[in-house]
This record gives sequence, structure tokens and C-alpha cells, in this order.
Amino acid sequence: MFTGIIEEVGKVGSITRGSRSVVLEIEASRVMEGTNVGDSIATNGVCLTVTEKTGKGFRADVMPETMHRSNLGLLRPGDAVNLERALCLNARLGGHLVAGHVDGTGRILSLERDDTAIWIAVSAPESILRYVIEKGSIAIDGVSLTVAYVGETMFKVSVIPHTQQETTLIKKKTGDTVNLENDMIARYVEKLTGTQRQGLSVEFLKEHGF
Repeated sequence: MFTGIIEEVGKVGSITRGSRSVVLEIEASRVMEGTNVGDSIATNGVCLTVTEKTGKGFRADVMPETMHRSNLGLLRPGDAVNLERALCLNARLGGHLVAGHVDGTGRILSLERDDTAIWIAVSAPESILRYVIEKGSIAIDGVSLTVAYVGETMFKVSVIPHTQQETTLIKKKTGDTVNLENDMIARYVEKLTGTQRQGLSVEFLKEHGF
């Protein structure tokens, strides 16, 4: 588990491509402190297992499912990536619970400055937007953010100066692909109540004692 509070912006050192998978070599320093082979590091929000420590960082395998679900397959040597080590249970939860299991991708629609903040608009498929609520949490490329607006095909977040400086978000351009992970609580509620099949209604709530 992760918090969505980025510890370091690393850099893609090299990429070894297979037929449908890749091995990423990531250059980093801070996230390597106390890290061993087998540990997890979220890379642009994707939970990757450290398979080898190098003199400059670490290597990790990226499987076909992850290539399909995320933007990791679009990375090139030299690209910057958001990095976070797995959460320790005795640490503060500064963001929200992030699994590192990306639900899918979205595209940057716009970046607009508003005094010290920057508004980022992101388009997303309905399968992701159904779980996005105003004032709820979402992880974009591994960054824990509060949703400030939700439309029919997109949502917006407002990025504070600290997040601007410590992550890759404002270096994105219109049209860039970003990884999205929904807050998992909504999906569990949907599964347990069966609302995915029958829809949530006043009648359903009354029937179940609400």
C-alpha cells in the first residue's frame, strides 16, 4: 500500500523490451534508502517489485497486464517518474490509501494557472469516472489529489505549489497520458451491495434498512 505522497522524482535509465513486457531501470536515490530486492516502489502510481538494485537505482519487471492498464509502456529513457516506497504501518497517512493497482489511463485536457494553484483537467472513461466524486480522492500518476470538479467525461484537480515542485504533474502537456487509480472504497461498496447489477435507488436503500 502507498499514500500517494511522492518521495522523489526519478528518471528512466534504460528500457529492455520483450514481446509484450519490459524491464525498467529507474535512477533514484532517496527511495533506495532501506530498500531491498523484493520491496515495492510505486512508479507513476504503478506498484513495481524491485528485482535488482543497481548503482544508480533499481530494476523492475513490467508485465503485459500492467503495460495494457498503464502509461509505463510509453516511457522513454530520460523520462521523469514519480516514486514512492510502500507505506510503513507506523507512518502518517498524508494522502489516501493507494494500492498501486492502476485502473486505467486518462488524458490531460488542460493546465490553467489560478494564482499559486494550477488546475489540471483530465478526461477519463466512464469505467473510472463512475467512482470519481467531488472532494473525493484520486491518484494521478501516483499522486494523491482531491477532486475539485466532475463532469460527464472529465474531472479537475487543483495542484498546490508543493505538489507542483515535488512531482511531474505540471510538466505534463495537453494530450499526455496519465495513470489513474480510483479510491478503492467505492468499488468494494458497489460489489458488496450489488449496485453494479441493479443500480442504486431509493427503493434499494429502503429495502436494505437505510
